[in-house]
Amino acid sequence: MNSRQRRGVILLILSVLCALGAFAGVLSVVHDVQSKVGPEVTAYRVRSAVKPYTALNAGQFEKIRMPKRWLSQNAVTDLAQVRGKIAVTTLRPGSLLQSDMIVARPALRPGQQEVAIMIDAATGVAGKITTGARVNVYATFEGQKEGDPDQSKIIVTDARVIDVGRIKALDPDQDKNQPTDAVPITFALSTLDAQRVTYAESFAKRVRLALVAPGGDPAVPDRDRTYELATDK
Repeated sequence: MNSRQRRGVILLILSVLCALGAFAGVLSVVHDVQSKVGPEVTAYRVRSAVKPYTALNAGQFEKIRMPKRWLSQNAVTDLAQVRGKIAVTTLRPGSLLQSDMIVARPALRPGQQEVAIMIDAATGVAGKITTGARVNVYATFEGQKEGDPDQSKIIVTDARVIDVGRIKALDPDQDKNQPTDAVPITFALSTLDAQRVTYAESFAKRVRLALVAPGGDPAVPDRDRTYELATDK
């Protein structure tokens, strides 16, 4: 082996050693980063704004991966946790989903039943009534016979809303005086109150909901439960 070949072999060995050194350096950096960051786990981020008391579903969240050490103890790592739950506050886009943001959907009490009726989306709900809200239910009836005045009645007070559905377009061939869009509202009601709201849905000209302020008194005196324009003073 002449001197030129020896120099080539030496340079080749030096190149290999430098490459091994660089590789070892990269591994050291990666190991150092991993030791500082730690293993990654699954978490969930809010896709778009979710209103308070809205029923939750998997489509409202996106799956992400992040270091376990950066995850709060109450972060949701399994979307099965949102099943049957509602938001307790506004969930903002990009927020990390945490267990203290959600609670179980309100359950029925003994003697109550779920009753859903369609409410005019424009005048009956107007985006203000959400799951967990308490409302008074108003219904307007035509006079029973010709010449009898129309009446507005409060048929149920302090009705608890347990679900607000999606807006649904009604049959365009119906009476033009009827609403064109409605929302299914589900209440937790006693048997008698359930009969009252289903009767109103079937026979009243209009059914509207009045939101009761938190902590407010939903009770209405009997004398104020029925209204006629002719008797208004």
